[in-house]
Amino acid sequence: MAVKIRLNRMGAKKSPFYRIVVADSRAPRDGRFIEILGNYDPSKTADAVSVDEAKVLDWMSKGAKPTDTVKNLLSKQGIMAKFASAKNAKN
Repeated sequence: MAVKIRLNRMGAKKSPFYRIVVADSRAPRDGRFIEILGNYDPSKTADAVSVDEAKVLDWMSKGAKPTDTVKNLLSKQGIMAKFASAKNAKN
């Protein structure tokens, strides 16, 4: 089973916000998910992103792959760098 960390679209028409969720890759975009990890609101001027860093690192260590957009958001938060350093420290 492939698990992805991806965006789940919420909100009204033309004013979306997104949840960052862990979901099976076969599940629909706005369908079933495993756990909510955070929120992303692109309508805010500074692209407001709030993420539970511990949960993200835990899921990534278990093998969950972030999508390209989520990877960019996590990189801006510095989480991808922490994951890479933790992964290199183990080896």
